[in-house]
Amino acid sequence: QVQLVESGGGLVQAGGSLRLSCAASGSIASFNVIGWYRQAPGKQRELVAHITSGDSTNYADSVKGRFTISRDNAKNTVYLHMNSLKPEDTAVYYCNAHLIWLGRDYEFWGQGTQVTVSS
Repeated sequence: QVQLVESGGGLVQAGGSLRLSCAASGSIASFNVIGWYRQAPGKQRELVAHITSGDSTNYADSVKGRFTISRDNAKNTVYLHMNSLKPEDTAVYYCNAHLIWLGRDYEFWGQGTQVTVSS
């Protein structure tokens, strides 16, 4: 069973930066897509950013130009570099990965890490 473990969340002032990490129990190079979602109180979970096995990236419009997703295959870790944080970025951030194997899409989630941005 694949495990994804997030870290790096915390409390930061508006305009500050954080780096989230998602460490996988297996090789992240095997995932077709790996990335980050977030869920704020009372809101639906939404995609923040993801990166494919071919290193293509996709970002939510609300974070473009402020957040950067990257991967370190040697460390089996995916990062989310968050700059110019805003109070509306406050949410629980979840790592998510998809493995497509023999025509089936296996999806994995981490437990989440809280990010709180104060104004």
